[in-house]
Amino acid sequence: MIRHARATAPVRLDFAGGWTDVPPFSSREGGAVVGAAIELRAEAEVLPGGNCLRLVAEDLGETLELKGPDELAMNRGLALHRAALRLARLSEPLTLRTHCEAPAGSGLGSSGAIDVALVAALAAATGGSLVPREIADAACRLEAEEAKIAGGRQDQFAAAFGGFTLLRFRNPEVEVVPLRPSAAFAAELARRMVLCYAGASRFSGSTITRVMLAYEAGDRRVVGALQRMRCVAEEMVEALRSENLVRVGALMADNWEQQQALDPAMCTPAMARLDAALRAAGTLGGKAAGSGAGGCMFFIAGGDVAAARRAAIETGARLLPVAWAWEGVRTW
Repeated sequence: MIRHARATAPVRLDFAGGWTDVPPFSSREGGAVVGAAIELRAEAEVLPGGNCLRLVAEDLGETLELKGPDELAMNRGLALHRAALRLARLSEPLTLRTHCEAPAGSGLGSSGAIDVALVAALAAATGGSLVPREIADAACRLEAEEAKIAGGRQDQFAAAFGGFTLLRFRNPEVEVVPLRPSAAFAAELARRMVLCYAGASRFSGSTITRVMLAYEAGDRRVVGALQRMRCVAEEMVEALRSENLVRVGALMADNWEQQQALDPAMCTPAMARLDAALRAAGTLGGKAAGSGAGGCMFFIAGGDVAAARRAAIETGARLLPVAWAWEGVRTW
């Protein structure tokens, strides 16, 4: 018998190193990603009962009703929900509901946070108890292997563990190194952070395939950009540990430059306008969240935080709140 269970997991800001967690680069050369979880959360809830398997993604406005587990393999939408139920091997009638506070296509790792919340909620519903590492590993399998969605693994680990982390990838291994900035520095970083949503990302799995095929072919521009981003992540660790905001901003800008070298579609016209406006407003640096091609950008304001926020709003961007999520996945 299953029971009612809920779980939440935070999305993240990736300060440096995103893309280096994606195979084959992460397998051959090893990747490194520095990020921090923020209090925009994905939620999954399991409600036993009913007469079917009812899957609901509230924030997307999507509902799918299946007669039984045999229909979970059918390509009928809500791929993560169906994959989660296949992995959990549940066949009893239930409702599996999700919701995410981050906007759709934000680049904040919302699908990874949903993966984590789904795994944790379904485990709790069946009486299981998993530690964050087990949840992160299962969430990665859910998306990459069961749902067959191409990508890296930083989002699931950031959502499961929370806080500031350095994640080192050498497939199949993942090393999680907690970073512990002082309370004063963390508060100042959050105060200066300008998180802007510029519309849903047009990024797709085909972009990952294109970039990694270029890497495998030895494209010097792509190879060099990935290698530099891995180095930027290691340098970002030292910038955070030394609590050097100017250096953090400069490294974010460096990472964004390398990210754009991977593919021409990384920076949309709206992102270019936003980047130019925030630079003119005196920010210390900024970058796209996640893979790019739309979604969110985030910046560290210089002396005048209000001016940076006004500049973002004037471009038409929507500002999102930034509060660090020191706790990762929660289950009850």
